[in-house]
Amino acid sequence: MNKTIIAQSALDMEEIGIELASILEDGMVVSLIGPLGAGKTTLSKGIAKGLLITDVVVSPSYMIARTYQGRMAMHHIDAYRISSLDELVEIGLDDFLPPDTGISVVEWPDRIDGLIEISHIQVSIELLEDSHRQVQLTRR
Repeated sequence: MNKTIIAQSALDMEEIGIELASILEDGMVVSLIGPLGAGKTTLSKGIAKGLLITDVVVSPSYMIARTYQGRMAMHHIDAYRISSLDELVEIGLDDFLPPDTGISVVEWPDRIDGLIEISHIQVSIELLEDSHRQVQLTRR
């Protein structure tokens, strides 16, 4: 699966996440790359919906990681404030990269050298004019 989609709204971003969830399997890592306000958390909400998670999904910024339960677990990680893979190990998040069960969705993986390389799916989001987004999905 390598494709590019133009999202015209937050609803479109959620729909992309729902579609993406249909191909996810235990042990997969999904990297979400894009600038602040690109829609990474909105896409994560869509993945959660696709995994039948009924909890409200929020940005894990302050907690760094949150786990939600649905048809499989979704470990939602925000790597923005993590400075290295060593720090990930130190706080115990390496257990989710890759996870034994469920999937991990990582926002800001590009801030940590080597994190994108362990991803099974990379989602790159680029801001366009008129609040549209170009979403590039790449299976690695």
